[in-house]
Amino acid sequence: MYKIVDKEFFSENVVKLEVEAPLIAKARKPGNFVIVRVGENGERIPLTIASADEKKGTITLVAQRVGVSSTKLTDLNVGDELTDLVGPLGKPTDIENYGTVVCAGGGVGVAPLLPIVEGMKKAGNKVIVVLAARNKDLIILEKQMRELADEVIIMTDDGSAGKKGLVTNGVEEVILREKVDLCVTIGPAIMMKFVSLLTKKYNLPTIASLNTIMVDGTGMCGACRVTVGGKTKFVCVDGPEFDAHQVDFDEMMMRLGAYKELEKADLYKIGK
Repeated sequence: MYKIVDKEFFSENVVKLEVEAPLIAKARKPGNFVIVRVGENGERIPLTIASADEKKGTITLVAQRVGVSSTKLTDLNVGDELTDLVGPLGKPTDIENYGTVVCAGGGVGVAPLLPIVEGMKKAGNKVIVVLAARNKDLIILEKQMRELADEVIIMTDDGSAGKKGLVTNGVEEVILREKVDLCVTIGPAIMMKFVSLLTKKYNLPTIASLNTIMVDGTGMCGACRVTVGGKTKFVCVDGPEFDAHQVDFDEMMMRLGAYKELEKADLYKIGK
């Protein structure tokens, strides 16, 4: 039912999947996500929609091989089908003409950043993208970003592509040279935390898209709960985007690490 029609490896562990889902392709907006399941006993995995093609009736997802469930997903090939695909879920990005918007992405977080960059540009913003990774082989969607944004800055830990440094170095470079009206950041929790600390120093409004553990995706299970501004929020229904300066990233990272040892043990069992 949800057939994979195209597959591409961005790197050894990061895979792009184009999946047949005409209703989702028609309804999705920047910031929306889906929950996928592989196998009748599979876990439910939240993935932000990287792009959609209404004419083809497909959506594009980017997944990173981390645990057992994501490994099963990334091992699927063209012609295989997902057991379940639910969405679009979550609140879409608040797209409007802010002025100059810096979009900072790291790792697979670059994929959900793509439709936001496109939406912000169409709304009349000047859009500057900062892409960050450990090395040049882990930079994804650079070509697509350059086609949409006014400027793309590449940052790598080892200096193998773009400039040597962290995503925060690239963001601060832009802040120091011109007026920025909004920052949007998506990536690993630790990355978003430090982008948020940086932009808070400059009083720059910042939106972070959170990718927490989820089960049902409708706000019932509570697995995705985070603390925002001292209040409990559910990423699946209240988010996934929040005021980054209000997010308790330390609590979020602690919850994200709750099952890491179990995942390692399960991966060892299947020989991955």
